Amino acid sequence: MRYLWLICLFLFFSNCEDKKSKPKSTIQSVDSTQINLQSLKKTDSIIEPQQQYPYLTEENAMAFFDDYSKDNTEDKVRLTTDFGIIDIQLFDKVKYHKANFIYLTKQKYFDNTQFYRVVKNFIIQGGSTDDPKVMGKRRNIGRYLLPPDTRHNYKHVRGVVSMPSSEIENPHKLASPYEFFIVQNHNGAHHLDGNYTIFGKVINGMDVVDRIANQKTDDSEWPLQNIYIKKAEIIE
Repeated sequence: MRYLWLICLFLFFSNCEDKKSKPKSTIQSVDSTQINLQSLKKTDSIIEPQQQYPYLTEENAMAFFDDYSKDNTEDKVRLTTDFGIIDIQLFDKVKYHKANFIYLTKQKYFDNTQFYRVVKNFIIQGGSTDDPKVMGKRRNIGRYLLPPDTRHNYKHVRGVVSMPSSEIENPHKLASPYEFFIVQNHNGAHHLDGNYTIFGKVINGMDVVDRIANQKTDDSEWPLQNIYIKKAEIIE
């Protein structure tokens, strides 16, 4: 019984750790998925997609996306959410981040992920979840970060899509490739300019973004009810 009590106590604190409060002035990815990834084993009951591309790492990701962008020139993605459709136009100038988003969309990574952080009059942030199948997709795709690209003078105005920095401490604001945020504030979020990579904008569905931003959250900015991205797909 003593050991059972200790195990329960450990699981309780592990679950609480996922909901750390984040200051509104910063944008970070949720690292809980990456931590849980390390604990997953090949014997876990996860439906794994067939591996068609190399496992991505810090060493090969940039070269891979450079090549991938040449043959995958699509620039629009539709997110079907619990609250409706959000259409996103991706920016050609931000080549690696655009290619990354297209790649993850085609790999169906974003399907059944969540908008896990909601801050009314600021941002909604998505692309993560604690679903073991989604974590299995991350494990298959790779573990890598993307360098910032803020050379194009894009600003964090309402509706832009930007990439959060990794929760892993790094001085260069390397970005978590699996997650993104959309600026909901009508006045923008210009204190983020120059620190986070903007790689697209919402061209349809800002009313959906507003509805998501208005959902009630706990003190850690997690929605009280799960908000799913049911499907992400390329559109013309």
